[in-house]
Amino acid sequence: MAQHLYEKGIKVSVVNPLSVKRFIQMKLSKVKTDKRDAKAICEYAQANEVPLYTARNAVQAECLQLLSLQDLYMKQRTAVKNKIHGEKALGTPSKVVSRSLNRMLKQIEKELTQIETKLEFLIRETQKDQLENLTSIPRMGKKTAMLLIVLTDGFTSFENARQLCCYSGLTPTIRQSGTSVRGRSRISKVGNRKLRNLLFMCSFTACRTNKACRELYERIVEKGKSKKLALIAVCNKLLKQAFAIAKSGTYYQENYRSKLA
Repeated sequence: MAQHLYEKGIKVSVVNPLSVKRFIQMKLSKVKTDKRDAKAICEYAQANEVPLYTARNAVQAECLQLLSLQDLYMKQRTAVKNKIHGEKALGTPSKVVSRSLNRMLKQIEKELTQIETKLEFLIRETQKDQLENLTSIPRMGKKTAMLLIVLTDGFTSFENARQLCCYSGLTPTIRQSGTSVRGRSRISKVGNRKLRNLLFMCSFTACRTNKACRELYERIVEKGKSKKLALIAVCNKLLKQAFAIAKSGTYYQENYRSKLA
């Protein structure tokens, strides 16, 4: 929608819907209708400095569509796998049902393979060097690197690594008030869930094979902190390394220290 309006020469802004929701709640309105919501959104745009939408190029637009389709097929694959498991749990699964489900699963797997192949082809066509640089980071997988390139538009959408960490929902939220409220710090999770999950999977091996991540992990655990907290810190470290590599345009160097990281 935003892309279509932009191409028609109409100025448009895309903002986080949670920001608009909180703005509407702040007005303590007891009436919720389409007309009232439209008016509230208009008031939000007038009261806040909203950034103008910038167009995506054809490759980035197609990559985002492929990622969206990939998510759909992955959900369908999980549902089919659960159904197959459920049928087996019955003890005497129907042969017709079992064959149909397995055919469906094979077709979904085939579609996912084709999507990943096409996605990699598009990225290598435009960001081949950046992809190779990112995958030089120990335990930074190809899937994670490709997702980072697409979501950040080749790391041009963020000015610093902290913004990228916030986008991924890996930054902590602090809940404290006076002397009585001392809530546990948790990650915000207000960000891209798929990227966050991939990074978390990478963190398990990164804390063993990536020197900087291993040192960070061991330092946090030695302080008595939980291993999960240490793994989240490793996720942030991987993002900072990726940002530094992307901005410097060089391969990963174990003993390199960059201000960007």
